[in-house]
Amino acid sequence: MNRFLVAGIIAALIGIIFSIPLLSDHPASAGTVKKIQFTQTFTSSEDPGLGLSNEQLAMVLAPNNGTIYDGTLTYTASAPVQIVVFHRIDKSDSRGQPAWTVDNSAIYAETILDAGSSGGTLNFAGSAVGIRSINSSQFTATASVDGWIRGVTPVFQNNTQLVPVNSIKISRAQVPVTIPLHEGFYDGSMVYYVITDSSSSDYAGQVSSKQGWTVQTAPLLAQSPQKLLTKAYVFTNGVFGQGTEGFQDDVFSASPASQSYTPITLVVHAKWNVGRTAQVLNSTRDILAANATGKVTLTQTGTILNMPQVVWPGGQMPVRASPDLSDQNAYLGGQILDIDNVTHKYVTFVAHRGWGPDGKTLYYIVTSGTPEGPAKMMGLMNTPALARLSAVARDLFHFSNGVVGGGPFGFQEGISGAQPGDASYSPICKVSMVTWRPNATAAVLENTGDISYEKSKGDIDVGPALVYNNSFIVDCPVIEIPKSNS
Repeated sequence: MNRFLVAGIIAALIGIIFSIPLLSDHPASAGTVKKIQFTQTFTSSEDPGLGLSNEQLAMVLAPNNGTIYDGTLTYTASAPVQIVVFHRIDKSDSRGQPAWTVDNSAIYAETILDAGSSGGTLNFAGSAVGIRSINSSQFTATASVDGWIRGVTPVFQNNTQLVPVNSIKISRAQVPVTIPLHEGFYDGSMVYYVITDSSSSDYAGQVSSKQGWTVQTAPLLAQSPQKLLTKAYVFTNGVFGQGTEGFQDDVFSASPASQSYTPITLVVHAKWNVGRTAQVLNSTRDILAANATGKVTLTQTGTILNMPQVVWPGGQMPVRASPDLSDQNAYLGGQILDIDNVTHKYVTFVAHRGWGPDGKTLYYIVTSGTPEGPAKMMGLMNTPALARLSAVARDLFHFSNGVVGGGPFGFQEGISGAQPGDASYSPICKVSMVTWRPNATAAVLENTGDISYEKSKGDIDVGPALVYNNSFIVDCPVIEIPKSNS
C-alpha cells in the first residue's frame, strides 16, 4: 500500500511504485555520495502535479528533500514523450518560470529535454527525473540510469538496490476477494458500499451473519472522534428493506465526493414514532426534518463501522483494466477487479498478503488513502478526512529497500502492527517505512519483534512515511479469505 509517496512519495507505491517511487523527508547527511545504476520498466500514471491531470508521468528518480542526482539516462518509450528534470526551488523564486508542484508547498522548476522523442540518451542533473506525455494516454517506458546521488539517499524500488539484497517469492501474494455490496442513499441517490469492521463485536456478528461475509471487530474504532465521522442513519422500524437492521436502506451524511467523507462511519438509529406513517426517507435532510417534526427519533449508538462506499452519485472506485495479478502490478491501476451493483451485488477487491505482529499470515484490501498524490498513484480515492483519524490507526510497516518481493515498493511484503483479535486493531493504517542501512545484510522480517531486533542492532531505520510532512494514511482493513478463494 505504499509504492506511493509521490513527489514526496512520487516516484516510480509503489510501479507503487504503483509506478512511483517514494519520497522521504530524512535530514541530509553532508558529503554523502552514492553510485546508482539500474534498468527498470515504468508504466505511467496521471501526473499528480497541479493542473496536469490530463498528462501522464512516470517518475524515474523521485524528488527527495536534500538530494541531487546527476548522470546519464537512456530510455525507450511506447509513445513520444518528454524527459523532465525537476529542480527544487523556493516558492519565492518561481517568478513565472515553468514549475511543478503537488501541493503548492514543494516547488520544482522544470527543464524539458528530448520533447516528442520515443527514445534516446542524455545527461541530467537535478532533484528528480521523470518521463512525461502531454496527452492522457498511458504509456510504458524502459530506462537505464548510470549516475550518482548526492545528499540524502532516497527510497527506491525494484532493481534500484543500495544494499545487498536477495529476493522472496510468496505464494498467493495477491488474490481476488469478493465482498457483498449493500445499497444505501446519499442526498436522494443510490450508493453502494461494503462493511468490513465494527467497533462492537455484537454488531460485527449481526452484520456478518446477515451478509454471509465476516466483519472484523476493531475495538480501536470506538475511540474515533465522532463529530468528524460520516453518519449512517439506520432505521430500526418502519418500511421493511435491506438496511442494516432489516428496514429501509441506510442513509449516509457524506459521499467520497465531499471533503468531509470518511469510510469510518457512526451508526445513528432512526425510529419512527408511534402514530406516525412510515415512509422511505432517502436523504439526511429528510431525516433531520422528520426528527424536527416529531415523526422520527434519532439515537447515536456509539457503534462505529468501516463502510467504504464503492459507487456513489457521480463516481465510483476505479476498476483495473486487467484482472491479472502479479508482484509487479499489485498496487497499480486501482484496487478493484470487478463491480456488480445490478445483478448479484458484489465487488471484487485485490487482497494483499502480509504478516501480523506475531508473524501470522493475513490479507488486507485498500479502499482509500491520503495525501492525494500517493492515493492517485494507487488508483484510490483521495480521502483527506482520513488524516484526522491517525490516533485510531494501526501501524503498517513497509520496506523501502532490502529483500525484493511483492510489497508496494517492490520489496518484501509488509508487517501489520495489529490484527483482528488485538485491542489495538483498526482498519485505518498509518504507514511507516523500514529502510536497511548501508552495509547491513538484508533479510526477510516477518513480525514486529524482528523489526525491533534489527532496529536495536542499528541495521534498519524505521520512521513514518511522510509526504511533505503529512502522514500517509490508508483504509486497509484485514479481511478473511473465504475457503473457496484458498
